[in-house]
Amino acid sequence: MPIAATGVNSLFSCGQVVSARHFSSGADLPPHEAIGMPSLSPTMTEGNIARWVKKEGDKVSPGEVLCEVETDKATVEMECMEEGYLAKIVCGDGAKEIKVGEIIAITVEEEGDIEKFKDYKASSSPSAESKPQSEPVEPKEEKKEVSKAPEPTATKTEESSQSGDRLFSSPVARKLAEDIEDYLSSAAKGSKKEAAAAPGLGYVDLPNTQIRKVTANRLLQSKQTIPHYYLTVDSRVDKLIKLRSELNPMQDASGGKKISINDLVIKAAALALRKVPACNSSWMNDFIRQYHNVNINVAVQTEHGLFVPVVRDADKKGLATIADEVKQLASRAKDNSLKPEDYEGGTFTVSNLGGPFGIKQFCAIVNPPQSAILAIGSAEKRVVPGAAEGQYEIGSFMSATLSCDHRVIDGAMGAEWLKAFKGYLEDPTTMLL
Repeated sequence: MPIAATGVNSLFSCGQVVSARHFSSGADLPPHEAIGMPSLSPTMTEGNIARWVKKEGDKVSPGEVLCEVETDKATVEMECMEEGYLAKIVCGDGAKEIKVGEIIAITVEEEGDIEKFKDYKASSSPSAESKPQSEPVEPKEEKKEVSKAPEPTATKTEESSQSGDRLFSSPVARKLAEDIEDYLSSAAKGSKKEAAAAPGLGYVDLPNTQIRKVTANRLLQSKQTIPHYYLTVDSRVDKLIKLRSELNPMQDASGGKKISINDLVIKAAALALRKVPACNSSWMNDFIRQYHNVNINVAVQTEHGLFVPVVRDADKKGLATIADEVKQLASRAKDNSLKPEDYEGGTFTVSNLGGPFGIKQFCAIVNPPQSAILAIGSAEKRVVPGAAEGQYEIGSFMSATLSCDHRVIDGAMGAEWLKAFKGYLEDPTTMLL
């Protein structure tokens, strides 16, 4: 049964929906549709059933919502596109970690066929159900001649027979084999048990959302496979703060969103990428892909996990437009209602822990397949030398750390990008040119 997927309160097309039409292999199974867990984003490998809107036995029509699926990015609605009856719900409300393609429900065309699926047991995937399983064939044993080196009689302590060959082992070898077997056995058992807390220690186990699991896996892979290095600069941002204070009254008067320091950082980063396009690239093993579009992902922390919605063509947009888009995307991220087009296609990421949390400086992990991520710290006032000898003045400085994939961005290239970025922050009027 073809399925459409919609974000909660908003419609969009799904990426891959696994659905297959099956015909009866016996008198007890009439023609039916096996609906599989759909793939609703490029990074999705499994999903959860939040709740079923339809119940077993209900008639379903095109456009009606069958259930809500929690993906790695958001909670989405699955819609039916053909008429029929929901004969069997295989994975009920709250079902967790359902692999993409695994059967979650069965539909039939005739109402009278519903009862025949009362005791239906699904296979692991729709394709597996449609293919008859063949009898396992015992592999033929092949006799191989084993050439043995002369055996020192001093180590012969045990004799056994396997297919006519004589095998010998020393006490040390036998003990080592036993230790290895014990270790593997205990490791296998331990992996299936929950981690035990220390005696008398109170705790609560919080279940991980799909987005948190995917984020964890992607960042682990990034840190393990991407050769990170870090470059940090301090920029004097007095002029940037002054420009913001001059622009926001105009925004208030026109009914626009207030421009934040982060909006100015996004614009500066986008222009620096346009000036140093080599940093707007991805490692593709056999080649480096350099992008023509400058799409900036903005890290947004929510109670559901970390989201990175994208501001497309940020180098071509004005500050008022960027401010409005960022606030809308952040709101949708917190509501868990982002669409795939809201977070896919980014070429560079900005993460700001300075403004919201007062973090002075930090190093972020590259968001693959991108090659760089910018970590913004808080602005702080410092005493600096004045124009004349013996004079001092107070200036505002902000730390920025660029994390780079050394396969794509070498040290000199990263430094060139930071120089351009610093120039835009310290003289923000150049962003208007």
